[in-house]
Amino acid sequence: MDIQNVLDQVIEMAVFYGPKLLGALVVWIIGSWIIKMLSKGLMKILEASKMDETLRPFLAGLVNTGLKILLVISVMGMVGIQMTSFIAILGAAGLAVGMALSGTLQNFAGGVMILIFRPYKIGDYIDALGFAGTVKEIQIFNTILTTVDNKTIILPNGDISGSSFTNYSTEPTRRVDWTFGIGYGDDVDKAKQVLKKLADRDERILKDPEVFIAVSELADSSVNLTMRAWVNAADYWGVFFAMNENVYKSFSQVGLNIPFPQMDIHLIKDEEEE
Repeated sequence: MDIQNVLDQVIEMAVFYGPKLLGALVVWIIGSWIIKMLSKGLMKILEASKMDETLRPFLAGLVNTGLKILLVISVMGMVGIQMTSFIAILGAAGLAVGMALSGTLQNFAGGVMILIFRPYKIGDYIDALGFAGTVKEIQIFNTILTTVDNKTIILPNGDISGSSFTNYSTEPTRRVDWTFGIGYGDDVDKAKQVLKKLADRDERILKDPEVFIAVSELADSSVNLTMRAWVNAADYWGVFFAMNENVYKSFSQVGLNIPFPQMDIHLIKDEEEE
């Protein structure tokens, strides 16, 4: 009699849950196939949009995981499992994890924004958060820079995306600025001619826009001339250092003095001490 009751209950449960389980299985199979197709389609769209290679698999994986979670919730609901409590627990757990990893999530969001909008790319020379260097790698959480003296600097993406920074590689050309001082009484026109000849002699300096040379300041110990020239971005430092050396050599050859700060002290002798 007990065995018969057990069999009756099994048959009753099979009749009640059988169609639900079969329907849930069908939904799972079809849903998994649809998610697979959508993921492939999304990858093709991302590849066609020329999005960063680091971001493509990440976004595709994120969408794939989200769709699978929705599919699992739907299948469990079809079977008859109450999902209200499960979703509440899942939400509470997500909130707790989010609060614990707030800094990490901020860096994650910043990395996604950087990879999508591309304010800088690998190979660019940037100045961010007080550090300057060439972008070596853009990760989801951090940006890695290499300085000119071959140091590695790791910057959090959240801080970079939330602050201002300078990208020196965005434009193909840059302006180089110099300030050269000559002594009071020296020939200003001669100094301008020397600077113009040096600029014309350097083939790395662009002819358009034209080189700008003018007296910018009558300082305490010198008459300062400002010189501005445009160069290709890659030639910036080479032109800057070469011009400093050439000006130093050329000024002395034509009798122009490069003054240094000095102070005249006048001693007044007290007549009573004589």
